[in-house]
Amino acid sequence: MSGNVSESVPPGRRETRLQRLLFGGVYGSVLASTLVAALTHDGAPPDPGYDVLWVLLAAVASAAAHGYAHAIAHRTADEPAVTMNAVRSMLTEWPLVAAALPTTAVLLGAYAKWWSEDTAEAVALTINTVALFGWGVWAARAAGRGWWAACRVGGVDMLLGLFIVAANVLSK
Repeated sequence: MSGNVSESVPPGRRETRLQRLLFGGVYGSVLASTLVAALTHDGAPPDPGYDVLWVLLAAVASAAAHGYAHAIAHRTADEPAVTMNAVRSMLTEWPLVAAALPTTAVLLGAYAKWWSEDTAEAVALTINTVALFGWGVWAARAAGRGWWAACRVGGVDMLLGLFIVAANVLSK
């Protein structure tokens, strides 16, 4: 045994963990992008602190809802209360929240007056679009695909980010 941590984890669990990480990364990046793109203040001055709060709350709520849905969907009739399984399942959705952290960091920069909220929005959308490419490449490589195929998958994931950017431009 080489002492590699991943060798001590049974293969099925390792795959499940990686799947949750990759799912959460893509889901969280798309969620954060759509939230940032939807930021409007209807004539009121921009409030990046308020926006940070809502991006984080939406990410946490989405992670909790996804984890809870998994717990309920996988519950059998003879199991005791779903509470502990639901909590465990919700906590395993941390990658979704983690993927929204770059967006919150950029918005916090706007809150600190390092740059404008418009600049923060553009930077967050760029970061998330590049992250989507990275998530796609990582997922494809983890599935055993070659680099060319992995870059194609990353490109398709990146199209999600570009779609959000285009929708943002067209809606404003």
